[in-house]
Amino acid sequence: MSSDAIPVELVGVRIELPTNQPIVLLKETGGTRYLPIFIGAGEATAIAFALEGVEPQRPLTHDLLRIATETLGAAVDRVVITQLRDGIFYADLVFHRTDAEDAVVSSRPSDAIALAARTAAPIFVDPSVLDEAGVEIHDEDEEAEVERFRDFLEEVTPEDFDSLA
Repeated sequence: MSSDAIPVELVGVRIELPTNQPIVLLKETGGTRYLPIFIGAGEATAIAFALEGVEPQRPLTHDLLRIATETLGAAVDRVVITQLRDGIFYADLVFHRTDAEDAVVSSRPSDAIALAARTAAPIFVDPSVLDEAGVEIHDEDEEAEVERFRDFLEEVTPEDFDSLA
């Protein structure tokens, strides 16, 4: 991770209209820029479940990865959205191990964010990515947008994503 990576907060997931494409929204900590990333329906459900504290009867893939990581004596140290190339976002998962050097694994941002949501790992964005794809939302717009996300999260169900798969 570059030392100037920008910390962001996970705002939530929503369906972008009129395309019905799920997006995850990250907000620059202490700033006004948001980073929307289009994601798949499965990842949207996984992130929404984690944010809502839903405990599935059997572990989902991201739950399984969290459990396996902990069982092997590692922890998710951080997630970094590293680049945007040809319209595709890239991310790194950084695992901390007490008995060895940290391990970095390339990941889709949606999977990395779903894992971060389950482990409370911080999320960072390379400044060049936020400069290129960040969207400025001012305070009055921000409150309305955040409220729409909260409303969505309160009403979303896994079935909402079934038609997108």
